Parts: sequence; structure tokens; C-alpha cells
Amino acid sequence: MPDGRETPQDSRPAPGSGTTPPNLGASSLTDGHTLSKESLSHALDLSSPEKAKDAQPNSAEEALWTTRADGRVRLRLDPSCPQQRACTVHQMFCRALEQYGHLHALGFKRQGSWERITYAQYYLQARQAAKGFLKLGLERAHSVAILGFNSPEWFFSAVGTVFAGGIVTGIYTTSSPEACQYIARDCRANIIVVDAQKQLEKILKIWENLPHLKAVVMYGETPVEKVASVYTMEELMELGGQVPEEDLDAILSTQQPNQCCALVYTSGTTGSPKGVMLSQDNITWMARYGSQAGSIQPAEVQQEVVVSYLPLSHIAAQVCFAQPDALKGSLVDTLREVEPTSHMGVPRVWEKIMERIQEVAAQSGFIRRKMLLWAMAVMLEHNLTCPSSDLKPFAARLADYLVLAKVRQALGFAKCRKSFYGAAPMTAETQRFFLGLNIRLYSAYGLSETSGPHFMSSPCNFRLYSSGKVVPGCRAKLVNQDAEGIGEICMWGRTVFMGYLNMEDKTREAIDADGWLHSGDLGRLDGDGFLYITGRLKELIITAGGENVPPLPIEEAVKTELPLVSSAMLIGDQRKFLSMLLTLKCTLDPDTCEPTDMLTEQAVEFCQRVGSRATRVSDIVGRKDEAVYRAIEEGIRRVNGNAAARPYHIQKWAILERDFSISGGELGPTMKLKRLAVLEKYKDVIDSFYLE
Repeated sequence: MPDGRETPQDSRPAPGSGTTPPNLGASSLTDGHTLSKESLSHALDLSSPEKAKDAQPNSAEEALWTTRADGRVRLRLDPSCPQQRACTVHQMFCRALEQYGHLHALGFKRQGSWERITYAQYYLQARQAAKGFLKLGLERAHSVAILGFNSPEWFFSAVGTVFAGGIVTGIYTTSSPEACQYIARDCRANIIVVDAQKQLEKILKIWENLPHLKAVVMYGETPVEKVASVYTMEELMELGGQVPEEDLDAILSTQQPNQCCALVYTSGTTGSPKGVMLSQDNITWMARYGSQAGSIQPAEVQQEVVVSYLPLSHIAAQVCFAQPDALKGSLVDTLREVEPTSHMGVPRVWEKIMERIQEVAAQSGFIRRKMLLWAMAVMLEHNLTCPSSDLKPFAARLADYLVLAKVRQALGFAKCRKSFYGAAPMTAETQRFFLGLNIRLYSAYGLSETSGPHFMSSPCNFRLYSSGKVVPGCRAKLVNQDAEGIGEICMWGRTVFMGYLNMEDKTREAIDADGWLHSGDLGRLDGDGFLYITGRLKELIITAGGENVPPLPIEEAVKTELPLVSSAMLIGDQRKFLSMLLTLKCTLDPDTCEPTDMLTEQAVEFCQRVGSRATRVSDIVGRKDEAVYRAIEEGIRRVNGNAAARPYHIQKWAILERDFSISGGELGPTMKLKRLAVLEKYKDVIDSFYLE
């Protein structure tokens, strides 16, 4: 098993004279800088998989996990799984180049028009970035941290880091300077790539506390003033030209599939962020077989188009980048322009799309609104009664032709055949809404620790409300099952991570002696192998009377019963009874994405139906609107009436003045509820429930 980590000597150079190299001027990402077809041919000739030595990633002394950045692990090769061959990121990229080098890989919008980059250009830019990082002093098993919005430069930096023998580490753009410092120090970042002056200023504040940091590279903007060891992306690429191709090829030739190439830091909803170490095999195996499980097509059949998703996939998807303000309203504009064939969104994004459609419908004329409701009702009935049939009755085909196809086109989903969600649970209301638009939402279940999805739904593998079946080549089991067959989900396979960086105790908690990853999630498997998530072990409420209460089903039941409720969080751990915190559906500020005081159209409609004229959250909470409070109380009584026993009843509740948000601290970066943070923030409200 792993021993203590090595602490390399600080090799950070002196800051120098306080000036950067002369500005080389902006150049198009598509020009390849000084790279030529000859250099591409040279690179492929030297580093093609056929000329590389056969990878021998496993040896008897290697364990299934490690906590060292420079460690290696034994790959989970399953004799029953034919997908045996392991390869590095560079080897997979080379194979993609041989087949798809001429196809577009990345699309981005600059000065109002779309530009495209081929896989060949993508590869050359990544190599140039790799050589630039080597010139700046990137050491093996040290990190390049990237703090910026998705863009081609993000991908060039990420792939270039791996090519150069480093470890790519993403940092959320919403992270505070303190959070950036924690991650950059933990991963021993030699270089940090940022996309804006705002992000650069965060790093300048903490630089003196980062002993391994040698340089910062900035793309998207030019630094407002010259700072020592701060470079533009153009300058990085120019520095790369000073490193011989043979130097990079020598590094690439020594890489193995069982070495770490990426760090994904958990959002820290239950404590300090943990650095999830992913191997080259984790990345390449998932890119190949995870994509297949989701029915993502190879380019020979159809070149998929996705928005900012699926980098480095052998099936040659074309990735088009949304604008940095995507979640403030521009995402739909990008979807309309790009018309993706597949799309992925966290549940909160799909919910916001749903709420926007409902708002537009509420403001439409009577006939148009009735037409939409009729069409959605007809299509929902068909999709619920004949979920596996592509043959639609006349009424459903008419509804789709007259109404629903136009709605999908307005959303940018005219060509979209596969819509996915993951990272958090989705309400039944949202899933049924999109079924009414003839948009199936396919669930993917996995963790950062499984390199992405371990279970997937797809057009040929779908069951409503389930997370699909295990990805072929992977294994799963439930442990400590109760009488209803619900147990902890455990996973095994090539998706399972290497370990948590520098955290041996946490790694031992997550991975058992046989190499099974314990997810901490609760679920059940039906007779056909479809997985249904029921909650999390750590979120399980154990009342003072000893009753085990999973909060998720109760919270979802409340949101289904009360359409004006945005968030519902059940309370009751070590308490005498259950209580609940509620927030109401409100609009978001278009500039900041912060919750406002204005209720959504759907929430206003609910208020009107129960006899209230409220249009703001403050109208309800500040004045304790009698009609709304009575309606909520009646809704909770109905939920209690369906509960299995009295200990599952909600006895007290309160409406909060503001919806949960990332900035408020209640939600993590992937929109997951941070229950411990909510318990702390609203402690006084919760304590008031239990005063004698």
C-alpha cells in the first residue's frame, strides 16, 4: 500500500525583472501558429501507437489504489470483459487523427461568427501548449491548474498538460481565492491558466502561498499591466516553439495508462475538497466505452455535435463552446445556432428551461396556450403508455407536427436525439414535462470517482425515473440491503479512480480490500438491472426514536404536490420529529443569476388558484399570506397521508425568504444541495421547530 508522499524541492524560478516577453499579438486559433503539416507528420510518425512499446501497466507489486501523484495502480482487468487493451491519452488521440484528422473537432464564436478547428489542428495546438508548459518548468506529476470558462484554450491546455507528463486540474470559476489556494497547493501546481483579469487577481493574491507555482498563463483577455511570470496564451505557444519535438516525444514514449493525468476536486459539500486522481486509462476507457453506452455515434455513422462536452472522444464529436454567460440566458441562443445532436445538462438547467417555457406559455394567447397544453398531454400519454414504440398514433403525430416540433426548434433541439442529465436527482415533474415535449431525458449515474457515468440510459436502454443499466464492461452490486432491496451502490471496473491525492484514510474508506468503490449512495436494482437512486447514506436521517428516514423521496413528494416550491429540505436527524425548510420558485437576475424576489409565472398561477394575489416571495413570507400558507399546509398533509408510517410525517415547516443558490452557500458548483451548510445557515429557524 502507498507510503507517505514525496515532497520535491521547490524549483520555482526567481520572478525576474517584473516584465513579460513582448506581446506577440493575437492570432487565430485556426492558424496553427508556426506548426505545419510536416510537423504533424513528424509527430505522428514518432508517436503512433504502432511504434510505441506495448504498454505493460500492471505488475505484481502495484496496488489497486494510491494516494501519490506519481504513483501507479493495477488496472481492474476483468476476464469476462473483452475490452482489455489499455492506452494512453496520446495514443487514443493519434488513433482518432488517423481516422478523423480532417473533421471539425471544436467550434467557437469570435466577434459574432463561428470558427472551426479540425482534429489535426487541435492535436498540433495541444502539442505546442505541452512544449510551452515544459519551457515554463512543468515537472512530471505536478499540475497545471485551469481556472476559466470552457473554450478551445481550456482544451489545448488540458490535453497539452497530459502530453507533457503533468496532471490537469480544473478549478471552478466561482471559487474564492482561499479555495483556489487550497487546490493549487494540494496539487502542486507549477502553472495556472486563467481566462480573465478577475481570475488572475485571485491568483496574484495567493501566489506567495504557492511554493510550486512558476507561471500563470492568461487567455481570453490581456493582463491590464505587466506582471513577472504572467504570460498570454500566444506567448505560451511561442515559447513552445523553442522546445524540440523530440523532447516532447521522449516524454510521451514513457507514459503508461495506469499513471495519473487528471485531478477532479470534489465540491466539498461534506468537508474539504478531495482530489480525485484519474488515470490515463480511466479517461481513455470512459471516452470509448462510456460514449458507446450512451449511444453516441461514431463519425462514420453520424458526426455528433455537442455543446461544450466530450473532449478527446475517439468517435470524433464536434464540440461547440457556449458563451461565458450561458447560464444567464445565452445558452439557448448557442443551442439554436449549433443545433446539437446530443445535449447534457444538470437537472437545474433542465428545470430552468421548463420554467421559461411555462412563463412564455402563460403570457401567450388563450388559443396558443391551449394548443400547447393539448399537444403536451397527447404526447405525454403516448410516451407513458408506449415508451419503447417509435410508431405514434395520428393524434401524437399531429401534435408533434403542429406544435411540439416548433417548440423544440425554438429551444435549439430540432436535431437533438439524445438529451442527458446527471450530477443530481431530477424531479418526476421535470421528466414528465419534457416527455410531453417528446424529449426523453436520459439519466447517467456516476461520481467523480468513476470518471463519469457508471450507469447510463440511452434510446435503446430507457426506463422512466431510472438511471439506466451498468456500462458494459463494468460491475455493480448493492450491499447491506434492507427488506425493500435498497442498499449501498458499489462499483468496480476500469472507471474506478486511482485514489484521493494525499488522503490515505479517505481512500481506504472509499475503496475496500477487493477494489470495490463504495459510493455512499443508496439505490435498488429491478429485475432487468435498471438502477433507481433513493438517497445517500450520509443524508439518511435517524430520528431520536431510531427511525431511518431517507429524505429524498419525501422532498420530491412535497415538490410534486406543491408546484410553487423550488427547494425542499427535510430536517430531523436526532430530533423527535421531522420538519422541513421550503423555498419558492422565483426568477433569476439576468446579469448575476441570483434569485430575485419575483415569483415565476408558475408560482404566481399557483397563488391565484388558491386565492392569493402575491407576485413576490416577500408578499408571501413577509405577510404570511394566509391563502398560500393554508395551501402548503394542505399539500404537506396529503404527502403525510401517503407516508408509510407516522415517523415519516412532516410536522413543522417554514418558508425561507430567498431561494437556495451557489452564492448563498446552499448549493455546490454542480447545483447539489449542501445540507450541512443549510443546517448551519438556518440553525435558528430549525431550532425554533423544536422549542418545547
